[in-house]
Amino acid sequence: MQRIHLVLGTLMFLNCASSITASPQRPNILFLFTDDHATQAISAYGDNYLTEIAPTPGIDRIANEGILFRRCYVTNSICGPSRAVIQTGKYSHLNGFRKNGDTFDGSQVTVPKLLRKAGYETAIVGKWHLKSTPTGFDHYEVLKGQGQYYNPGLFTNGEMIKHVGYTSDIIGDQSIKWLESRDKEKPFFLMSQQKAPHGRWEPALRHLEWLDDVRVPEPKSLFDDYSGRSGPAAGHTMGIADHMGEKRLMLSYSSKFTPEQFEVFDAYFRPRNEAFLAAKVTGKDRTRWHYQRYIKNYLRCVRGMDENVTKLLKYLDDNDLAENTVVFYSSDQGFYLGEHGWFDKRWMYEESYRTPLVIRWPGVIKPGSINADDLVSNIDFPETFLDIAEAPIPEAMQGRSLLPLLKGSTPNDWRKSHYYHYYESGGHGVALHYGVTDGRYKLIRFPEPKYDTWEFYDLETDPHEMESRYNDPSLAEEQSRMKAELEKLRTDLKVTE
Repeated sequence: MQRIHLVLGTLMFLNCASSITASPQRPNILFLFTDDHATQAISAYGDNYLTEIAPTPGIDRIANEGILFRRCYVTNSICGPSRAVIQTGKYSHLNGFRKNGDTFDGSQVTVPKLLRKAGYETAIVGKWHLKSTPTGFDHYEVLKGQGQYYNPGLFTNGEMIKHVGYTSDIIGDQSIKWLESRDKEKPFFLMSQQKAPHGRWEPALRHLEWLDDVRVPEPKSLFDDYSGRSGPAAGHTMGIADHMGEKRLMLSYSSKFTPEQFEVFDAYFRPRNEAFLAAKVTGKDRTRWHYQRYIKNYLRCVRGMDENVTKLLKYLDDNDLAENTVVFYSSDQGFYLGEHGWFDKRWMYEESYRTPLVIRWPGVIKPGSINADDLVSNIDFPETFLDIAEAPIPEAMQGRSLLPLLKGSTPNDWRKSHYYHYYESGGHGVALHYGVTDGRYKLIRFPEPKYDTWEFYDLETDPHEMESRYNDPSLAEEQSRMKAELEKLRTDLKVTE
C-alpha cells in the first residue's frame, strides 16, 4: 500500500510539474511614457507636416510591430493629473489629483500595488510629478518635480542620488540598470518615464546643430485670431507670439551644467540669442522666429528621447525579452506645436486632448495594425496592465481593458463617447471646462461666470476646430443628443462639480 501511494504521489507531482512547465510565463510590461509629446511629432502617425523632417524610428518600430491608436484621449490634459489617472484608473475627481500642485494620495489602490500582489516585480524610473513618495513599487528613482535636462538628481528608494549627463539618456540607462538587477524569476512591470519633451526645451549637446539648415513648415493655424470661437480661447496666455518669454525660448538657460557642458551649450545659443535681440524683430516675423526656435528645440528633445526608446527595445532584443514583453508608448497628453498660435496643452481641442498610444505584443497584436475609430483613453491603461497580467480589475476603476482591441476585436458595448474635465482654471489663461466627444462631434462647456458659454464642433467638416457651431440650427439634433450624453456621463462617472 505504501508503494502504491508513493507511485501515485510521484505521478501527481510529475503531472503538476509538467503543467507548470507547459504554462507560459505571464508577459512582462514595459510602459514607456513621456511628457507633452504631440502625435504631430511622431512619424508613425504619418499625417502631419513634421513626418519627414523629424522621424521617430524608436516609436515607429513599436507601431510597425504592433498597433497604433489614432483616438486615444486623456481625461484631463495636464501632467500630474494624467499620471494620477494612470496610477489609479479613476478620473481626477475620484483619485483626488485634479491639478498640478495637488499631492497624490499614495495610500489608495494603485496599479503597481495590484501587480505586485499578483507576483510582478514593479519599478518606476524618471518623471513622477505627483509630489508624494511613490508607493507600490519595489524600486523607484524619480526626478524631483519637473526635473532638469542636464545632471539630474533621482530620488532613489529614499535617497537623493546625483547623476551627470543628459536626463533622457540617464533615465534610459537607469531603466536598463534596473532590468539587469531585477529578480529574473518574476515578470516585471517597469514604468520608464521621460521628462522630454517638456519645456524648457534643452536638447542633448549632440543634437544642437540638427535642423539648423531646415525651415520647419508652419501650421496653418499659427495666426489664428479665435474669431470662430467663444470667449475663452482668446483669453489664453500661451501664445507663441507674446507669451513664450525668454525662459521658454531659452534666451536664459535653466539646467545646472558642468563647465564643459555649459561651454558647448552657450557657444551654440549665445550668438543666436544676441542676433535675435539685436534685430528687434516685430509683428509676424517675431512670431515666426519664436516658432522656429521653439519647434526645433522641441524636436531635438524628442530625438534624444526617441533614441532611448530604441536603446530599450534593443536591450529587450539582446536579452531574449522581446517576445514576452508588452511594450507601451504614450505621453501624459498631447501638445500644441504652433497650432492656434499656441504652445502648452490643457484645452479639450484635439491637439492636446489626443495623446499618442502605440503597443507591441508579439504573437498577440498583428504587426502594423491601426485602430482609427475606437475611443480609447489613458484611463484604460491600468485595466489593460492588469488584464495582461491576469490580475483582478477592481470594480471602482472607471476605464476598460484594451485587450480585446489589441486582439483585433471591438466589443459591441465599447464606449461611444468620452468625457473630459480640466480643473486648473487660469493656468496659461485656460478656463475651467468639461465636455464630451463621440469622435465626430464635440461639446465643450465653460461654466465659470465670466464665460458661461458652450462650444460645439463637427470634427468631420472642421477637424482643426476653427469655428464653433453651437446653436447652429442645422446641428440642433446632434447638439441636443450630445448634451444628453454629457449629463449621462457625468452621472455615470459620479461627477458632482
